[in-house]
Amino acid sequence: MQEREIVQRNLALQRQWYGEPLGDRVRRLIVAYRTSQTQLAEVLGISPPMLSQVMSGRRAKIGNPSVVARLVMLERKVFTPGVLAGEPEAVEQALRDVKGSRPALGRDSVPVEHRAEDEETAWPVLRSVARPEELEHVAELLDEHHPALAGLLRRAAHADGASP
Repeated sequence: MQEREIVQRNLALQRQWYGEPLGDRVRRLIVAYRTSQTQLAEVLGISPPMLSQVMSGRRAKIGNPSVVARLVMLERKVFTPGVLAGEPEAVEQALRDVKGSRPALGRDSVPVEHRAEDEETAWPVLRSVARPEELEHVAELLDEHHPALAGLLRRAAHADGASP
């Protein structure tokens, strides 16, 4: 099978599996988040060469379900007001949140962010000892080595009813 035929077959499979070619979906994210393909690959948790192969159709699928879940998470976050408005802080925050996430796909292929049961009960306690911007700052410090804890702090900082 020639490379052109392989690419066409893979793009057809992507349409079947993902609704459209992954290259189209990824290019929209690159534009929406004003980022590079390499940076987006890092956020998704995939190597830049692998992302390039998937985008070009040289590879049909993304084998890691968490990478697919992060892709969907980024697509959804595009519609949050700050990201939609192109606010640099909101864009960076969305990218950090997705990069630090440990999503799984639920039965209906919707990303499910792992949360401890009743973690919302911790949010008022965290907000009683630190302002939202302090929680956000600590989350940034923890991102690299403790992304789940950083995510909890961010959710507490941005939870409805958060008070300064």
